[in-house]
Amino acid sequence: MVTIKQETPRRRKRVPSYLVYETLNGRALYYRGYKEVLSGKKTFEEIMGSSSLQAALVTAIVMLLGRTINRKKYLVATNEAGLHIDKGNNFANDIAIYEKKGLTLSNTYFQTPPKIAIEVDVRIDLEQYATREQNYIHDKTDRLLAFGVERVIWIMINPNKVLVASRNADWITHNWDVSVPVLDEVTFNLADLLREEGIAF
Repeated sequence: MVTIKQETPRRRKRVPSYLVYETLNGRALYYRGYKEVLSGKKTFEEIMGSSSLQAALVTAIVMLLGRTINRKKYLVATNEAGLHIDKGNNFANDIAIYEKKGLTLSNTYFQTPPKIAIEVDVRIDLEQYATREQNYIHDKTDRLLAFGVERVIWIMINPNKVLVASRNADWITHNWDVSVPVLDEVTFNLADLLREEGIAF
């Protein structure tokens, strides 16, 4: 007599909510390194922080914006400012520039689109994306623009590129040494900015 062994389906290990970096189109996107946390190889604190270069880039850009934009008109938000779009879309913006008129601040995520979103590198685990970084960047950018963001600027560290995406213009990728528009008359040239800060790249 032949018996058939029934395989018990393996339950997928539930990922704790604190390891979710963002939700995009209803899908949870986890911090890069979350599997090491689940396996006990790393702590959450070891994966949640920015890299030193990423942190330096964000700081340099925020300091430049603080000197150059109209701060009576605009608010510069950083520290992974939370943005709630709808039930399936909650983002973390590295830098977001909001128009102050009509803006309400509270203990919850922003719920109105910033004029400008600036993202520095990618913080999520990219296993879910077939073409890895590119698909994630395009998906998030599309969703931000559809929500009402006027311009999304992505700074990629490897390779050293800047993507400028607008609702009403072609998306353009530049090298770091090209000046890119932010808003009004404000631009930044990342290579010049890093040289001013004494940062080799």
